[in-house]
Amino acid sequence: MTLRSLRDLDKDDLLKVIGLQTRRSIADSLLPTIAIFSVGVLVGAGVGLLLAPKPGRELRDDLRNRLQGAGEHIGDNLSAEGASSDRPRAF
Repeated sequence: MTLRSLRDLDKDDLLKVIGLQTRRSIADSLLPTIAIFSVGVLVGAGVGLLLAPKPGRELRDDLRNRLQGAGEHIGDNLSAEGASSDRPRAF
C-alpha cells in the first residue's frame, strides 16, 4: 500500500480491514420496520374490503360516497383556509 492509498481510506474501510463494522443507528433498523408494518396495514385493509359482509356494489357505492364526502370536506376546508389567509396572522 502506498501513502496515497492510505489517505483514500475512510473509516468503514479501516474497520473492515480489522474485521469490524460501524454501529447501526436506531433509524437504520426502525425505518424498514415501519415500512413493512405500513405495507401490512395496507394489505390487511385490502383483504378486509374484499371479505366485507356487504355485496360488492353496496361496498363500492359506500366507498365512493365516503371519498366524495371527504373530497368535498377537504375542498371546503381549503376554501375556508384561503379566505382566512387574506387576514393577517398574529404570531
